[in-house]
Formats: sequence, C-alpha cells, structure tokens
Amino acid sequence: MKLLIVDDEELTRTGLMTSINWASLGIEEIFQADDGLNGLEQARIHKPEIILCDVRMPRMDGITMLERLEKILPDSVPIFMSGYSDKEYLKAAIRLKAVNYIEKPLNPSEVSEAVREAGNLYIQKLHSKRGETLRSMETASQLALLLTLPAVPDHETVRTFSQELGISIRNTSCILSFIIKMHVFPELPVLEEFHRELSDFLEKRKISFIHTDKKHQNLICFLFSERKPSSHTLQELQDFLACRLSYHGKYSIAFGDIVTGISKAYQSYASAVILLQNSFFFPENFVLTQDSVKNHGESSSCSFDFPEQEFKEALENRDQETALKLLDQLKNTFFKSTGYFQNSVKDLYYKLFLSLENTRKRSIIPGSPDDESIADTIHQCFTFPELHKTLVTQTTVFFEEATENTQEHPTIHLIKNYISQNYMDDTLSVKDISEHVFLSTSYVCTFFKNETGQTLNQYLTEYRMEKAKQLLKDARYRIADISSRVGYSDGNYFGKSFKKRCGISPSEYREQNLQ
Repeated sequence: MKLLIVDDEELTRTGLMTSINWASLGIEEIFQADDGLNGLEQARIHKPEIILCDVRMPRMDGITMLERLEKILPDSVPIFMSGYSDKEYLKAAIRLKAVNYIEKPLNPSEVSEAVREAGNLYIQKLHSKRGETLRSMETASQLALLLTLPAVPDHETVRTFSQELGISIRNTSCILSFIIKMHVFPELPVLEEFHRELSDFLEKRKISFIHTDKKHQNLICFLFSERKPSSHTLQELQDFLACRLSYHGKYSIAFGDIVTGISKAYQSYASAVILLQNSFFFPENFVLTQDSVKNHGESSSCSFDFPEQEFKEALENRDQETALKLLDQLKNTFFKSTGYFQNSVKDLYYKLFLSLENTRKRSIIPGSPDDESIADTIHQCFTFPELHKTLVTQTTVFFEEATENTQEHPTIHLIKNYISQNYMDDTLSVKDISEHVFLSTSYVCTFFKNETGQTLNQYLTEYRMEKAKQLLKDARYRIADISSRVGYSDGNYFGKSFKKRCGISPSEYREQNLQ
C-alpha cells in the first residue's frame, strides 16, 4: 500500500518516517507534502490508500483537502493528526469517515495501530466494492445476452435489470452495439478494470454501458443514451478503446447501427456481427464501421480461383519471382475485402502451406512442418494480413534454403532432415543419426563438423532452441510443455540451456516476444 503524510512541520514528517517500521504495516511507498495544496497534488498523482493528515496547515487545511479528495479517491482512508482538541475538527473527521483522530505529540505505537486499522478497512472496502462490481457485471451480462437474441425482449425483464443497474432505458433511448474480438481474452481482474474505466468514460458523456462475452473471445457491448451520440463522441470512444486495448494484444472492433428503442437492440447487434465477420481481412487493432468498410469491395459472397498448380510449379522450378507475384495477387484480392468467407480463404492458404511442405520433403530440405503444425500456424494468425505475411515469409525462406540445399552434401541434407523430424525425441542421439545415414558415429561427427563448422550436438541444440522460441511466442503453451516438445525431459535443464544460448530465461523471452 501507499501512504501520504501531509503536515507542515518537517520534524513531524521526518519523525514519522524514521520511528515506525512501515514495511511491517504493509506500507511499500511513502509520500510527503507540507500543506493541503501540495497534499492534494501528491494524492492525485500517487493515489495513496492511506492519508495521514494534519488538521491545521497554511494555504489549505486538512479538512478542506480531504473533502476535495473524496471525489477523486473515495476509497482512501484518512487519519487525522492535530494538537488541538477542537470539537468541530472531530465532527469533520467523523463526517469524512476518518479511521482515527490522533492528538499531538504523536505516539509511534498509536500511529502504527491507526495505520494498521486503516489498512484493514481499505481491504474491506475493496472486497465489498469488488463484490458489488461482480454482481453488477453479472446482471449487466444477463441483460446484454438478452439483447443478442432475435426475439423482442420482455420489457418487464429489461425494466427489472435496468433498475437494478441504475440505468435508464426508454422507448426513445438510442442504442449502439459494438463487439470487441480479442486474440487472447483477458482474465476477470482485467475485465473488471476495463468495465470500470469504460463506465467512467461514458458516464461523463451521459451514456450507460453493459457488456457480456461469448466463447471467451468476443466482448459484446451495448450503449444507451437519451440522445444520438455525435460523431465526435464516437471518435473519442474509438480512441479510448484503442488506447486501453493496446495493452492486451491483438483485437478487432465492429460497431453496429445506432437504433432507437429496446425492441431494435438486436438490429444494432446483428449489424455489428456482420461487420465483425469481415474483420479477419483487415489489419489487427482495426475499428470497423459502416463508413470504414464501404469502400472495400462488395458485401456479398464472391468466388476466386487461385492458380494453385502454377504456384506448385514455381516452387518446383525454384521460380521465386513467379511464386511471390502469385502471392501478391492473393493479397490484392483479399486485403480489406468484404466479399469472401474467412474459412474458404483459410482453406486455400492451408493448401498453399501444404504445397510448400511437400516440395520441401521432395527436395530433402530440413524443417518440413506436419499437417498439425500447418493448421496450428493458421489458427494462430489473428488476421488475413498476418496469415499472408506468414506464408510469404515461409515461401521466401523456402527459396533461400533451397539455394543453400544445392550447395550442401546430400548426406548433410539427410542428417538435417532427420533432426527436423525427430528433434522432439529426448532420447535422440548421435548414434541414431549415424545409423540413419549408414555411417559410423565417429565418422558422422567428423564429417558434419568439417562440412558445417558445427558439431552435431551444437546443431541439434540450436535447432531445438529455435523451435522453443517459436512456441514461446504462443501464450497457449506452458513453458513446462514447451521443454518436452523440443526434446528436453528436464524442464530445469531446458531453462539453463535456453539462458546459456539466448542470454535470457524462457519466461523473459516470452514476456518480450509474446504475440
């Protein structure tokens, strides 16, 4: 917790700082101010949970300061200090719900006890407030779910829910739905904070807000106001959402139509759903509205025949220019399009990734992915631009490695390919590799070192670490699982090897590179 000491006497502040074991009371940070005005500013900046405040000070007294802070920090717990036994100050302290009123000269044990009591009271306040927030969020979720159904909502049920939430929904109310699609859905504490911040933002604009989630991926929101939100207000809302959501990874937002009356709430929701279906073809962190997509293609389903065979032949013939031109054609067709189905496009890209894999295998190029890893790669791509970039990158790498492949000894190709297929086996040994290429263990080790400049074990470790890096960028995999997936039965040994190789631990690498 944070503590703010406000007193115009420097000796008092210094004495408090040095005479009490604050850490034992749960106080981690302490701030000081020499009068009410500075105390007000310090409190606004640092938001202390406990405020230890003198009553009489120059420029602004403690009572006035805390009266103003009540609106900014309603949960902070004040403790008054004073050398004057003034009944009026005592009354003010009671009205401001001060946890204690300590007379000067101060007794350190009395101050410690007051701070401990204040800390406990603050925690009780938080628990109570969190319970109220969770109940409110549950009620709001039930109402929001009701509005996502095509049937006209029961007006009595809506009235009951809205009264419980303290919001006004009339037949003349303007309603706007928007949906937030998130790559990694936030945990409950993050949702609570988002709910509170968005509610505060909208309340200043006289707009009520409820939300629910579906499948722990989409956050469905409904706004209610007596007047139609202006374009300026909507832009402010979009900017606010972009700012808050940027801390939580990739997202897309789709805004529905503004409608009037609770009976038309589903119409706003349905229009947002239709827009969200097109979000895949737009960049990540993009806001879709009717205006933002109207200049990007037709809204009906279209068909597109991509010359798959021509792409395969370009790979076989090592014709990089033709292959990349064909992929560029794909990008121009699908990027920011509203005329195609997401699954159909993903199916096409699956076939193209598969063409790359099959050509790799026929050319004995190491690192050929299996069907499951191709499907996993596609699933990880949040948007079409990300999916397309991944395919272009892998295609470019294929041509680079194909060029290197022609310069390497065939036996080296066989060894690398065998490692790429078996690196996840923790029992993989140099003996296994030598038997695969029908050579003695000692000869394989010497031959590989002479041809590549690396020992077999160095190459195997490097290969496993590169695979581990790829998996660490995906939040779905636990680090313990990753170690076994790249051939390490001992998680601790994997962690030490990774740090030795990369300079940082697997968890640190994940924090820096999590998608």
